[in-house]
Amino acid sequence: MPSTHPSCQNHLLAALPAADAERVAAHLEPVALPLGRILYGPGEQLQHVYFPTTAIVSLHYVTESGASPEIASVGNEGVVGISLFMGGDTTPSSAVVPSAGLAYRLARRLLMEEFGRPGPVQRILLRYTQALMAQITLTGACNRHHSVEQRLCRWLLGTLDRIPSGELVMTQELIARMLGVRREGITEAAGNLQNAGCIRYRRGHITVLDRSRLEARTCECYGVVRKEMRRLLSEPQCRQGESNATR
Repeated sequence: MPSTHPSCQNHLLAALPAADAERVAAHLEPVALPLGRILYGPGEQLQHVYFPTTAIVSLHYVTESGASPEIASVGNEGVVGISLFMGGDTTPSSAVVPSAGLAYRLARRLLMEEFGRPGPVQRILLRYTQALMAQITLTGACNRHHSVEQRLCRWLLGTLDRIPSGELVMTQELIARMLGVRREGITEAAGNLQNAGCIRYRRGHITVLDRSRLEARTCECYGVVRKEMRRLLSEPQCRQGESNATR
C-alpha cells in the first residue's frame, strides 16, 4: 500500500468525511493500470470499481463501424464503474486506459455494501454520477458544434488537470480516435497551437507551454464541466494525520 492515504490521491474519496473515508480505505486495493488496459467492455459485468490516482481512464462507445470516440474521461477526480451502483450492472460502453498510472479498486460486493448504507458514500457517488453525466452531455454537444482546435484544447486541458506534469505522452493518432476526427485534423490543430506558443509537440510527446493561452482558445465546455465537478464534489481534504495507514 502506498504511504500516502487514498483520500489524498483521489478527489472523490477526499470528499468523504474522515470516518467513511477510513472505512472505505480499509478495503481498497492498489493496482497499476498500464497503457491500453481494458477495464471493461460492452455488456460485461463489472467486478470492481476503480478510483484513479495517476492513471486516466477513457470511456468509449464503439459503433458498428468500429469507431470509438471518447464520451468521457475519468482521472483522480472520480470513479470508473458507476453502472454497478446505479443498478444497470452492465453498460454498452467500454473503459480503456490511454494514460498509464495507478488506481485503487474496490470489489463489487464491498461497493454495494457501502452504497446500500444511506449516508455520505451514497450521496457522494450519486453527486459524482451527476457530474459525469454533465461531462458526457457537454462532450456530445462539443463534438457537434465546436472546431477541432477547440475540442483539442478542451481535451488537453482536461488531461492536464489529472496529471502531475505538463507533459503528455500521446500520439496524434490516439487523440484523433478519441475525439472522433481524422488524424489530419489533429495535425493541423496541434500545429496551430504550437505556432501560437501554447504547446510543443514532438514524437508523441505534448508539452504544454502556456496554459492560459490554451484556456483562451478552448470552448466554454471545459469550464462548464470543471465548474460542475467542483460544485458537486468538495475540495480534497487530505487526512494523513487521521489514518493509521499513514503512520
